[in-house]
Amino acid sequence: MITHTMNQKIHANSKAMSTWLERMVKSLGNHSDRLNAINIFPVADGDTGSNLYLTARSAHDAISKLETENIGELLTMASRAAMESARGNSGTLLAVFMAGLAEPLCGVERITAPVLATALERGKVRAWSALSDPVSGTMLSVMEVVANTARATHRASELEPESKAALVELLDALCIDAEKAVVATENELGQLHEAKIVDAGAVGMLIILDELRGALLGQVIDPDEYSQLHGYGIQDPHIHHDVVHDSGVEVMCTISLDALGAATLRGQLDTIGDSVIMSPVNPTEDGYRWRVHVHVPDAESAMSVIRGIGSPVNISVTDLCTHDG
Repeated sequence: MITHTMNQKIHANSKAMSTWLERMVKSLGNHSDRLNAINIFPVADGDTGSNLYLTARSAHDAISKLETENIGELLTMASRAAMESARGNSGTLLAVFMAGLAEPLCGVERITAPVLATALERGKVRAWSALSDPVSGTMLSVMEVVANTARATHRASELEPESKAALVELLDALCIDAEKAVVATENELGQLHEAKIVDAGAVGMLIILDELRGALLGQVIDPDEYSQLHGYGIQDPHIHHDVVHDSGVEVMCTISLDALGAATLRGQLDTIGDSVIMSPVNPTEDGYRWRVHVHVPDAESAMSVIRGIGSPVNISVTDLCTHDG
């Protein structure tokens, strides 16, 4: 996906990670229409591209004026902002993934192959565990593949682990395998196989990882390369218009809970809805501030459950039938 080198110097500091977020926003913005066009899972509402773009923009806006050498601090601030204003399943999972990435990078001032492999593993674990019912053939699959590839590449490498060459080797390997994982989604999910397309969120994740590689290595992504993915040609119709739409609403909110309260809420939401995502945003005196996401037949069914356990804020309710990017 990389076409030419801007310069040969490798950038692996907090400035490079800020550049990554900036590039992520621009690239997701450029690709949002195409991603929306192939968005049919988990809901055929044609907004995955928009949700990823708006969530990434919140992350970048939060750190645009931050001056720090601490990469973990930068990504933590970005991920918390993303979590608070995350849009949809895809945006929420991106925010959770970024929060996971940040954890092993606390106090780190330079990205190396070992630390990136650890961060990708943590991001994968956070994203998979946030969902009550994680599904393969989605952006989760891409996260899992790149985490496994990074770990395997790092362990098998004969290069000095902290060297720039080892970082290049790892980035090259994970982006190649990320693309393979995107291609594989078409045969992992029945809806995608029938429509002969790849998963929109998975493509979004590939774009995000390509931009990470580009930001660290000072390289430019060729956007036309993605057109080779099934269903991703610019002339392709918005296929979700022909898919039967789910009824109901998407409810999102933020709520402070202790561990028992969080487990109780997740269990109750699992009973009344689906696409349940719960992830801690930041610690509080008694537990964590949680971001909650669920699809339910009607908003009040979810809100009554949530209010029975705590005091939600930053509430959003979106109709799954009518919103379209």
